[in-house]
Amino acid sequence: MQFEWKGVFPAITTQFTADDQLDLQMFEKNLYAQLEAGIHGVILGGTLGESSTLTREEKEILIRFTKEKVAGRIPVILNIAEGATKAAVNEAQWAEQLGVDGLMLLPPMRYKADDRETVQFFSTVARSVSLPILIYNNPVDYRIMVTPDMFAQLTDCANIQAVKDSTRDVSNVTRMINRFGNRYRILCGVDPIAMESLLMGASGWVGGLVNAFPRETVLLYHLVQSRQIDKALQVHRWFLPLLELDLSPKLVQYIKLAASITGIGAEYVRPPRLPLVGEERQQILSLIQKAMTAEPAWMRDLQVLQETAAALHS
Repeated sequence: MQFEWKGVFPAITTQFTADDQLDLQMFEKNLYAQLEAGIHGVILGGTLGESSTLTREEKEILIRFTKEKVAGRIPVILNIAEGATKAAVNEAQWAEQLGVDGLMLLPPMRYKADDRETVQFFSTVARSVSLPILIYNNPVDYRIMVTPDMFAQLTDCANIQAVKDSTRDVSNVTRMINRFGNRYRILCGVDPIAMESLLMGASGWVGGLVNAFPRETVLLYHLVQSRQIDKALQVHRWFLPLLELDLSPKLVQYIKLAASITGIGAEYVRPPRLPLVGEERQQILSLIQKAMTAEPAWMRDLQVLQETAAALHS
């Protein structure tokens, strides 16, 4: 599939049953809610997908199931997060054989590679496949900063096409555009600064809270990109307390709780993660319920969503 790194790409949650099996029925419900909202691609097996706890067999089930359900409407992207270059190459080639449409590629896990080692890791994986690749730049959580100088060394890898920028530095969008123009598409990877990043020239958003609030996420994207800034600010200001849940080490539990409240997900997580309990659960639940009560009705209107999509493409 030919596609652009442009739009809203949910880092979709992996749904589990109470006895820790894949819950494909709930996964499908969540996926369809996001498709109905107009997402532009889907990323399997990211942090929100609890990648490190999934077996290869489970990943294959999710890939095949998602490909079947989306039926070519949007690209299906698989996250690659491995500690060894050889393992990352094997996963990337295996994913390509299964028919994924692109890869999100993290730097080496567990070992803090230096700049030379990181560039070699990315370029080796990229050259092993023909799939388009989104580099995940998240120095806060993964300790490795992919700098503009490192991206300069990767320009020869034509299939490295985009970056998920989770540096939490909005100015990095401008820094990359000033250095590379349109060579790399930039997707914001931090929910609370998605609006700012889009205004600065990011072409897309790898979303977290979209798992619970797909219409609102896609609406915000449409409004910003069509420069309906006053309306975009209304959505952003309402949405921000929820978007900030994406910054927590417990973002999986928080976002799954939110999705359970909006009716398109379940709270079950895979150990060592555990569902929220006690005061912590009550605090997050209160925040979610307060936001839902305060949400203006026009933001939930499907017709408004469709009109903003039309304005974006007019």
